[in-house]
Amino acid sequence: MSRLRAAAQPGETQSMTGFAAAEGEAGGLRWRWELRSVNGRGLEIRLRLPHGWDSLEPDVRAAAQARFERGSLMASLNLAPVAAGGAAEGEEFARAARRVAAARKALEALGLPLAPVAAEALLALETQRPVEAAPSPALTQALRIGFDDALQGLAAARKAEGARLKTTLAGHVATVARLAAKAEAEAAEAGLAAAATLRTQVEALMETRGELDPARLAQELALLAVKSDVREEIDRLRAHAAAAEALLEQGGAVGRKLDFLAQEFNREANTLCAKSPSLELTRTGLDLKLAIDQLREQAQNLE
Repeated sequence: MSRLRAAAQPGETQSMTGFAAAEGEAGGLRWRWELRSVNGRGLEIRLRLPHGWDSLEPDVRAAAQARFERGSLMASLNLAPVAAGGAAEGEEFARAARRVAAARKALEALGLPLAPVAAEALLALETQRPVEAAPSPALTQALRIGFDDALQGLAAARKAEGARLKTTLAGHVATVARLAAKAEAEAAEAGLAAAATLRTQVEALMETRGELDPARLAQELALLAVKSDVREEIDRLRAHAAAAEALLEQGGAVGRKLDFLAQEFNREANTLCAKSPSLELTRTGLDLKLAIDQLREQAQNLE
């Protein structure tokens, strides 16, 4: 069973969501692996194996750990006997038919009806037999190879979903960058408006009260500038957007880093809204928060 992690190509991202299956026959049994993967903080592997087949678990778990870094992975193994063919199948069907006929007579004697039974159901009833308690070496090898095939299928499914997520995430990052530029322009306009308003108020005070304390006026102006200055927040938003773009271009297991960046995005957007001196800038800040929330939601799907 392969223990090597598939190397991600530059810019290739992988989702944590996917499904894959592999099946085959060996040792008189038909087997089928089914793998399902969903979001997870780390790598969680849950196995559902037939009773007495726990010897498969170490290799199966190690192979999954070598392939993936994050995600909640559920792997199940289903086994069924391979039905005999040709004359043997006819004999088995005949035996099943005789048993059902005997059961019908017994029930009729008791006055109880027997519902019609399909031929396939009769054959399945007669040919059903218990699965061996433990796999043979040949069957074990077949199951290990089959599990590796299923892992490859799951990795392909997660990569395909990751490619779609990358496009979506790039769109959200572009939206954040665009809104940051819009916020910068609105902040500049709001600053000019606030300065004009303050100048008018100062002139009115001087007319009614005479001279003002220059030190007190300078202090008030400084406080106003600090409260309404959002240049640092906008600069950080732009820097985070550039970092997010670089991560998407880099590819690989970048889900955690993007999730962290989304938290930083949100912190700056919150501060921008709190310091906003205008209604327009506040609305842009709320649009930023929405785009960032969408970015974070999608980033949590990436490995």
